[in-house]
Amino acid sequence: MEREAIEKPDLSEKGRAGQTLDRRLFVQLLAFTGSGPTDPLIGALQSRDDITATLYEDATDPRGVALLTLSEDPAFFVGPLRDMLNVGPWAALTPRPELTMFGRTYSLGYEPDLEETLINRPRNTALNPDWPWAIWYPLRRSGQFMQLPEDEQREILMEHGKIGFAFGRADYAHDIRLACHGLDRHDNDFVVGIIGKELHPLSAVVQAMRGTTQTSLYLEHLGPFFIGRAAYQTAP
Repeated sequence: MEREAIEKPDLSEKGRAGQTLDRRLFVQLLAFTGSGPTDPLIGALQSRDDITATLYEDATDPRGVALLTLSEDPAFFVGPLRDMLNVGPWAALTPRPELTMFGRTYSLGYEPDLEETLINRPRNTALNPDWPWAIWYPLRRSGQFMQLPEDEQREILMEHGKIGFAFGRADYAHDIRLACHGLDRHDNDFVVGIIGKELHPLSAVVQAMRGTTQTSLYLEHLGPFFIGRAAYQTAP
């Protein structure tokens, strides 16, 4: 009896008009405590031309920092980044693994420019010197959401998207959306970064989202939250 042929899964990202792209950006946030002045940490980053990063000072811990790094190659995180973090001033810090976040950019299927969506926009948002404040958090949707018809899912997500678009158009808050399925120690689905000039609008957009159908009815878990301001950013 012949075995039924199994079609190879297409793992490329999909956009509008049939476009595809087999590239994505991996993004990681690592939090630490036990830091004094950040100058030695910045110096270590400046000595490396193979690390693209934002260094945040933690708004909730006077000795806390977090390092946001970006790469298309996941081997970067266990190679060059790991090498830097295990020597010099970074090795003296105490990790806070409960705040570790790791995810990948993804498409929804209607994007007109996949490279802009998956690579350029998230990189430029994370590294924009005019937007130093950031709130980062993971979330997990309930299984009930995935059981809804696709049209209903799309309508619920559009409600969320309209709020984000209004805040972004006003230059109040800009988001980075990452999928973290199988990449998160607590089995979350997504990581979200909200980034902007000032902290209050970032808090306000989170508050506005609380009233949406997705957040109020279909989120199983939200947080923990990291809140920080950039002390150093590499060039986009």
